[in-house]
Amino acid sequence: MSSRISQSLLAVIALLLVAHLFARSDRLAGAEAAPVHDVVRARSIEILAPDGQIVAQIHAADDGAGQIRLRSGNGEVRVKLGATSDGSALVLLDGDTQPAVWLAADRAGSRITLAQKGKEKHVLAP
Repeated sequence: MSSRISQSLLAVIALLLVAHLFARSDRLAGAEAAPVHDVVRARSIEILAPDGQIVAQIHAADDGAGQIRLRSGNGEVRVKLGATSDGSALVLLDGDTQPAVWLAADRAGSRITLAQKGKEKHVLAP
């Protein structure tokens, strides 16, 4: 008799679990998606890691030019991308957050500058 009661209880529990799963999937399917906007306007946008640390920023500089900053997991800037009234630049920073590679294009022309601590900078230009 005891095994029959156990089997009946297990069957009831299984039915309740199945009913719960179906009820949950119906709620999820009927949920409305968040609205999607064609344009988002802001002076600054920050992307945060799960721990709240800023890992990416898109913002306007003091002169109104657009800039993007990518940061490491510990918050140090590692990549800078910027636009100015006469050109643009991409800067890759090394482990000491010093500029190591610059790609620049402006009215003066285009160039790549390579730098390494303790060594002379090398500039490549057409």
